[in-house]
Formats: sequence, C-alpha cells, structure tokens
Amino acid sequence: MNQKERMLNSLPYKAWLDGLEEEREACKEKIYELNFLKPKERGEIPRLLKRLFGKTGEEIWIEPPFHCDYGWNIEIGDYFFANYNLTILDVGKVTIGANVQIAPNVSIYTAGHPIHPESRNSGYEYGIPVTIGNNVWIGGNSIILPGVTIGNNVVIGAGSVVAKDIPDNMIAVGNPCRIIRKITEDDRMYYFKDRTFDSESWNDMKENGIL
Repeated sequence: MNQKERMLNSLPYKAWLDGLEEEREACKEKIYELNFLKPKERGEIPRLLKRLFGKTGEEIWIEPPFHCDYGWNIEIGDYFFANYNLTILDVGKVTIGANVQIAPNVSIYTAGHPIHPESRNSGYEYGIPVTIGNNVWIGGNSIILPGVTIGNNVVIGAGSVVAKDIPDNMIAVGNPCRIIRKITEDDRMYYFKDRTFDSESWNDMKENGIL
C-alpha cells in the first residue's frame, strides 16, 4: 500500500511521499485562482469550485478566501454556502450534505498527529473522515475535529469545538461542543431568539412552499 492509499484508508502515512506533495501543489494552483478573482469575476466561483471538488451539487458558493489540501477529497451537496475563511483539511474524506450553511472562519479538520512526541516526530500523520448532514448551520469560528459526524438539521453555535458526533435535530454549542436541546416544531416561527417572523415574511414562505 503506498502512502496515498494509506491516507485514504485512515492509516498512518507520510504526507510528502508517493505524489501527495505534488497533488497539494496542484490544489494550491486552483485555490490561488479562486482566492484572487477580481470582484467583477465572482461569477466564476461556482465553476472553479466544481473543478476543485470531487463532487458537488448544482448550487454552491464559497466566499473567498478558502483553503483545502486536495479538493478532490471533498463532496458537497446542493445549495451549499460558506462565508469567508473556510478551511478544510481534507486528508480524510469530507462529505457535506444539501442546504448547508457555514459562517465565517470555520475550520474542518480531518488531519491529526500522534500524541506521543517520539511517534509524532516520526513524520507519520493521519486523516479520519468528517461527515456533515443535510440542512446544517455551522456558526462562525467553529472547529470540526477528525472523525466527527454531524447529523441532519443540526445547528452548531458560534465558537464551538466539535469533538464528538452530534445526532439529528439538535442545537449544540461550546468547547467542547455539547447538545443544548432538540429543535422542535415551535422553533419554526422564530428567526432570532424570541423574535417571530412578521406576517410579510411568514406569508412569503408559505407562498413559496417552505412552510
């Protein structure tokens, strides 16, 4: 098994061997083009993202700057939006569902290193996949750690460090990230804390089949 195969199988591997360094360099070329678009060229963002990622939905958008290791190890569903400064270390596979929204300065880490200094100094590292379900909102400055699965319809509060799986339909926040409560039908009428949708916005959602 070469080092790339080891990486993709979540085994210890050396990141500078068997063409991995060259693949990261090729990714950096694509990201450079994305991150240095002129404002009038922003319409190119979806095309460049589809060229970068392994699989995408039809409607995707990331506000540059964005950074990742390989690109081809990321799959994203329909209607994806990420704000400024998203970082994805896609040493392990990153799978993101549909209708996911990511706030500024979020990091998704699949990469890690051994705890013991002698083991760490060997140069071996690892990548453990991260999975994010459908209809997820990740708050700003949050960090998703290796091996985490976030379920469908989850809200991750700003500044969270997610080290453990979060099941469907939950609000979770903190460092370490903990479940606060389940999302219920009563939440449908609110747009921020105790503020309810006004009649205009409520009727608009009804007319468009959202409610």
